[in-house]
Amino acid sequence: MASAPTWAREAAGAVARRPGLWPVAVRQAFVLAEPGWWHRRPFLPLPPADYLRFRSQTAYGGSGDQPPGPEEVVIYLRWCRDIRRERRP
Repeated sequence: MASAPTWAREAAGAVARRPGLWPVAVRQAFVLAEPGWWHRRPFLPLPPADYLRFRSQTAYGGSGDQPPGPEEVVIYLRWCRDIRRERRP
């Protein structure tokens, strides 16, 4: 059985320590999840590999093989939360 990538486990640990980000993390997991994720192992709503590679290339340059760090995921989720709050009437 395949397991979640290391970066995803580390990011989940960082988010687990911040309960205020849990709803945002769940929402973003499903927004970014690869279509049909429930049909493929590891049966987790992870983003497509090509999307992660593109985001990594734009963030760090190079070949796009550097995964996001746990704190970068936390920063991204805070940004998602804040931008959603700003858009509310």
